[in-house]
Amino acid sequence: MDNKNFNFKIHSFIFNKEIEREKFNILEFGVREGRSTKMFLDMIEKKDGRLISVDVDDYSHLFSNKKWKFIKTRDDNINLISNHFDQNFNIILIDSLHEPAHVINLINMYWKFLEINGSLYVDDISWIPYSKGNWRDHEFTENINFKTFESILNLLNSNIDKFILECNFQGSGMARLTKLSNENLSKPKKIITRNNLIKKLIRKIK
Repeated sequence: MDNKNFNFKIHSFIFNKEIEREKFNILEFGVREGRSTKMFLDMIEKKDGRLISVDVDDYSHLFSNKKWKFIKTRDDNINLISNHFDQNFNIILIDSLHEPAHVINLINMYWKFLEINGSLYVDDISWIPYSKGNWRDHEFTENINFKTFESILNLLNSNIDKFILECNFQGSGMARLTKLSNENLSKPKKIITRNNLIKKLIRKIK
């Protein structure tokens, strides 16, 4: 991922939206170079709070901070991970395995640990840079990012009163789900569009 676009995205779409909170309790899936981890730790230093980061690779050496806990495991190992929870989170970031069904599974799995008005972020929801002829032309990433975006829209379609959805299309894109209700999320409901009907009508007119 392009560093400049990623740094701009996380600062404009996460930092600027969240920095006014009085205290942070953050859960992060996916560490890699630690760019989002560093931003979250900076936010905590400005206010107060705690960060838990989860990754299958060992990144425990990246930072030394008493307010940071690193857990080396799969992101869906909820039995192990939840043992480290002592309160609900106001920020959750999903930036681990970018596969639509897995992302939706994680959202459902950790939704109950997000407090009301908390934000759940999902990275890599824009297919635009990866579309044919575009600057990061890559068919697989184009398809997987589009399907992730579509899956989140389908989730919204069945939970319109349970969260607010905002999307940022800078770089590889990011979605923000703001929690409105403690009710469990309903299963995604496919959005039925009229595009094919319109095409058929045009053919008949011709």
